[in-house]
Amino acid sequence: MSFMDEIRKIPPVTRFLCASSLAVTLPVLLQILPIYKVVFVKEFVTQKFEIWRVFTSFFLGSSGINFIFDLAMLYRNSNELETTHFPRRSSDYAWQLSLAGLAILGLNVPLGTFVHTRALLLALTYVSSRLAPPGSQTSFFGLITFPVIYLPYMLVGMDLLMGGPGAAAISISGAVVGHLWWWTVFDTGSLRSAGTAPAWLRGWFGESASGGATGGVGGVANVGGGVHVVPPRRVREEAAAAASGVRGHSWGTGRRLGE
Repeated sequence: MSFMDEIRKIPPVTRFLCASSLAVTLPVLLQILPIYKVVFVKEFVTQKFEIWRVFTSFFLGSSGINFIFDLAMLYRNSNELETTHFPRRSSDYAWQLSLAGLAILGLNVPLGTFVHTRALLLALTYVSSRLAPPGSQTSFFGLITFPVIYLPYMLVGMDLLMGGPGAAAISISGAVVGHLWWWTVFDTGSLRSAGTAPAWLRGWFGESASGGATGGVGGVANVGGGVHVVPPRRVREEAAAAASGVRGHSWGTGRRLGE
């Protein structure tokens, strides 16, 4: 099996995110492209119409070994979301991701943020950790193990220690957007309809109007016998039903993350 066959196995949105990160970061690290050409500067975008800065500011990674860690986390979180919670609905994932990016941009303009990569990563990490099966664990460099739901807060704390309050503020903005994303689409469903991709985007992905998925946004996704995930509110409702004698769904033992 060729290398390209392996690449094609990656879901389209996740493949695009990782490829964009490599395409923006590597030329900067190799000093082929000046970093000032890809960072976000509001005046250059609004006055000189250098619109590409909005896009590139979300994919400029760190230098050295940190870039490898960030790229691996980007792939893991995005792949988990796209394959488990957006099966055959990559257009919905792309649409919601775009809305999250706009929200991150809006929160960071007052902060004068030049790079939005970390905020995007925190948003994806927050949503992924919230949708993980109850009791899921992750490890910190193999040293300590803790519930995966606390991973975003751990990352914010690391940014505070390593980069100061400014870096932590950027990460917090991503976590805030991630919380709103999870809460409005998956938990309460108040913005579920707004999270559905428009027809032109579904057509671009070659998806049907229904998306070809069972359960819909925020519902139960059954992917080849993988993990079944439902919103926390629904878990509580079914637990209450089971306690009253109504037969519910068997969720299994879940799985451990970070192993």
